[in-house]
Amino acid sequence: MLQERFDYVNHYKIDATEFDYFEERFGASKDDERRLREYIISKVPQNPTSVMDVGCGSGWVAEHFLTKGISVVSSDIAFSNVKKVLLLFNKKNHYGFTGDSFYPPVKKGKVDVIISSEVIEHVVDPEKFVNSLYDLLDKDGMLIISTPYKEILKFILCTHCNQKTPIHAHLHSFSEHNFINIASKLNNVKFDYYIFGNKALIFLRMYVILKYLPFAIWKFVDFLANKILNKPAHLVLVFRKN
Repeated sequence: MLQERFDYVNHYKIDATEFDYFEERFGASKDDERRLREYIISKVPQNPTSVMDVGCGSGWVAEHFLTKGISVVSSDIAFSNVKKVLLLFNKKNHYGFTGDSFYPPVKKGKVDVIISSEVIEHVVDPEKFVNSLYDLLDKDGMLIISTPYKEILKFILCTHCNQKTPIHAHLHSFSEHNFINIASKLNNVKFDYYIFGNKALIFLRMYVILKYLPFAIWKFVDFLANKILNKPAHLVLVFRKN
C-alpha cells in the first residue's frame, strides 16, 4: 500500500524546504484558517503551564500563546520549520525540537497541552500518532487535533514514479467515528469532538461580512448554516487525560 511505501521522514523534510508555510494567506482561505485557530484556542484550558505544537507549520500557536506568558514548545519533523518559527518568535519562553511524532524525544506523562493542527491527515498511522502524543500528557493534560472533515481525497499520477499520489500528501479522510474508535482504546480519557466551518459560507465568500463578527457569534451563524446545509469543513478533537 501507499502508506507502507511512503518515506514520510524524508518527504516532509524536503517539503519544508520546497514550500513556504509562512506565506500570507488571503480572502476566504485566510479567514477560514483564522476561525479554525480560534476554535482550537477556545478549547485550551485557561492559563496552561505550557503548550506543545506538533507540526508547528507557520508558528501560529507560538505567536498566540507566547504573548500570554505561556511557554511554547514548537516541534516539527523538519529542522528548517522549527528554526524559522524560533527565529520569528524569539522569546525566552519559546523552545523547539526536531523529531518524529511517532517517537517524540519527550518524557511521557509530562506535557500539559498538545496542539496538532492539520497534521494527522498526513501521517501513515493515525492511531499510533494519537497514542504517542496522548502518552506524553500529564494528569489532566489535553491533546487537541484538527483535520479536514470527510475530505474527498484527490490523486494525481506522479510523473516520476508513475504511481497514484495524493494531492497535498493527504493520506486519510476522517469523520468523528474514526476517532471515537481510537479514543475507546485509550486509558482514562475524556473525548469530545467539534464539527464546524460551513463550506457554503466559505464558497460564497461570506467572510467579507462574517469576518467582523466576534468568534462566539460567528460560531452560532456557522451552526445555523450547517443546520440548513450540512457541509462542514473542519473536525476538532479533544482528548483529555483524567
